[in-house]
Amino acid sequence: MKLLVVEDNRALLDIIVVTMIKERYQCEKASNYKEADEKIHLYTYDILIIDINLPGGSGLDLIRNAKKSTPATGVIVISARNSLENKIEGLDLGADDYITKPFDVAELVARVKALLRRRNFSGSETITFNNITIDTSKRTARVNNEKIDFTKSELDILLFFFSNPGRVLTKETIAEHIWGDNMDLIDSFDFIYSHIKNIRRKITEKGVKIPINAVYGMGYKLEEVASEVN
Repeated sequence: MKLLVVEDNRALLDIIVVTMIKERYQCEKASNYKEADEKIHLYTYDILIIDINLPGGSGLDLIRNAKKSTPATGVIVISARNSLENKIEGLDLGADDYITKPFDVAELVARVKALLRRRNFSGSETITFNNITIDTSKRTARVNNEKIDFTKSELDILLFFFSNPGRVLTKETIAEHIWGDNMDLIDSFDFIYSHIKNIRRKITEKGVKIPINAVYGMGYKLEEVASEVN
């Protein structure tokens, strides 16, 4: 899952980003309106964590722009204690939650996890597809109730497919989702093929077929068959 944290307090911004990375989220940051607006237009995020008061513009405008381009993106508003009107306006624009300064970063982590469960997995921490179960909180995977070891990137890619069944995902989309800004340093996307090949191999070795199919000239698609959320 990929997050963008927009906060002008550099110390708070760094603490949030470090914490989210420890939670194994792909996390990027922006400290002003212009930088955040550029990232939102260039990349797709699962959740935006946005402070309302930013140098160069309002976080409310960022929410407005993000909801126009990617309405499925989750939004958590960071607001000052005395900005009730901004909180209400943010929620009216489509924000999913808000947190008031000062706050414990552990609470923000809990809200991020809850939002991801609500938006992607109907409130559940586990998702099952073709006898493959991923626990999104513990970051573990099982096939027919037998633990299977994926690398971080492999699990992130598999979870990305599980979150987008029936949708064609290009190699560029997969790379951008998993590696964020660092994808600009990549010469080719051959490693995506290698990761998907490894995912298929590890799962089929457990006696289960994973229907991630190549779509010629476009990318890959997880076929929508026999899926359920627990």
